[in-house]
Amino acid sequence: MHDNPLQTLEHLREEYLQRQAALSRDLAAAHSADSAEQAQERENDEVMRALLQEADQSLQQVDAAIRRYHAGQYGLCTRCSESIGAERLHALPATDTCITCAEV
Repeated sequence: MHDNPLQTLEHLREEYLQRQAALSRDLAAAHSADSAEQAQERENDEVMRALLQEADQSLQQVDAAIRRYHAGQYGLCTRCSESIGAERLHALPATDTCITCAEV
């Protein structure tokens, strides 16, 4: 990770955008004419849709963290307004809650 929180967030944003694009491409691919293979492909599609939804949610969290950074609110808990610990921010750069509020 980068030492600069904004660089870290922008890097994460790019990763999630790439993941979204790859999953969207895979989901758009044609299915096999073989019914057994088609059933497996449909199961794979369900997994890919779940991964795409997860990437969408993660991207939204990163975008919100970038907005908080530009507003001077990055690193402050959105629930209690206390500082979010450096270790927590390093592990979860897009988090918006301190550990105490996250456990509630």
